Amino acid sequence: MIKTDNNLKVDDLKDLINDFWRISGEKIINIEKEYDTSKGAPVFTANGKYTTRGWTEWTQGFQFGSIILQFEATGEKQFLTPGRNHTLKDMARHLSHNGVHDHGFNNISTYGNLLRLLKDGKIPFNEWEKHFYELALKISGAVQAGRWTEIKDGGFIYSFNGPHSLFVDTIRSCRILMLSHVLGHRLYTENDQIINLLERALKHIKATADYAVYYGEGRDHYDEWGRTAHEIIFNTNDGNYRCPNSQQGYSGFSTWTRGLAWAMLGFTEELEFVETLDKGELTVFGDKEEIEAFMLKAAKATCDFFIANSPTDGIAYWDTGAPMLYKMGDYLNKPADPFNDYEPVDSSSSVIGAQALLRLGHYLQSKGQENEAKKYRQAGLTVMKTLLNEPYLSKDPEHHGLILHSIYHRPNGWDYIPEGSKIPYGESTMWGDYHARELALYVQKILDNESYYTFYNCVL
Repeated sequence: MIKTDNNLKVDDLKDLINDFWRISGEKIINIEKEYDTSKGAPVFTANGKYTTRGWTEWTQGFQFGSIILQFEATGEKQFLTPGRNHTLKDMARHLSHNGVHDHGFNNISTYGNLLRLLKDGKIPFNEWEKHFYELALKISGAVQAGRWTEIKDGGFIYSFNGPHSLFVDTIRSCRILMLSHVLGHRLYTENDQIINLLERALKHIKATADYAVYYGEGRDHYDEWGRTAHEIIFNTNDGNYRCPNSQQGYSGFSTWTRGLAWAMLGFTEELEFVETLDKGELTVFGDKEEIEAFMLKAAKATCDFFIANSPTDGIAYWDTGAPMLYKMGDYLNKPADPFNDYEPVDSSSSVIGAQALLRLGHYLQSKGQENEAKKYRQAGLTVMKTLLNEPYLSKDPEHHGLILHSIYHRPNGWDYIPEGSKIPYGESTMWGDYHARELALYVQKILDNESYYTFYNCVL
């Protein structure tokens, strides 16, 4: 269980964040110089160098988004031009890619971030550039919404596994539907049927809350509060739920911690967004208070599970039911050990989870629930402090990665295992590095008394 430092303050992280951005800039420059883009999007490092892994193209937005965030955080103009140019040159195919469930990752990280900078006056305003970014977000949201499966009590955006498959991580792609909706866009299908993108986003979020998150009650009375399954399987003939499953975790009855973290952050960010909507706008989808209630329940449950099932320093192992964890003794009551002989940690889960904890704390504080807010806020700061120090922050100038000890796909055996080791360690992932930058920017904006950082700042 995370041993929360209740005395830790945002100001205490200021020097660490400044050091983080210095190191981050060096990493970005090295990747720009050394990575061969003809090989495809960089996914994870092997022996310290970013490499690709053909499966689906879901990480390129994190590569270019990192450059954009670096400019935003530091004001160093050397990062603005490549961030813009890469988005223009390389991201169009991700807008029209109808074979993935990752639009909210790729395209908000690039087009969305640039639109926010334009809107905030951090880059010179140009009307056509604004329209370009807005059009990209509109199209991306509609394309993502096209991957749709109806079920008896709603529907969901199906994963690349096919129409039967709901992935827990897809919740964060609902953000792109929300942005497209705010920009006034709709999805048109056969016979000019008009699909409301906000409705599809809310239905997907509800399906994720109902089927991918467990609460220890009702159907899930045997299970734990806040556990998540990576994949939920439905019968597409009749729309009935069938069973949990997992693609990247150990099993459908254990928790792949990066999927858990995506749920934590997805529910919390989208809860923040729903709060901005007028009650009347939500009437056709349900009562606003009821929608916020189920989203808050899921956010709190998943964050509680993360706190309870992470080691004391907040760095999660890759799956809470990983088969060799029992050999590590009382591993939850001591700091994580990325160099152990049995099971790898996944620091990217903690990077994503830390932002979720901070956002949930902020949301509850805005509701006057200070005691609960402190619980999540302090846990988030505790995890962040761990990540901004060694052995997780990479200070080796030759290593492409920023946050070490992140893994991609343990069951498939894709992660680099150093010679003499039994498990992967010491490497980075593009999503882990991007979300570390997003986390640092989130806290930096608080330190600098800037406007609160959300994915929808670019349109609201």
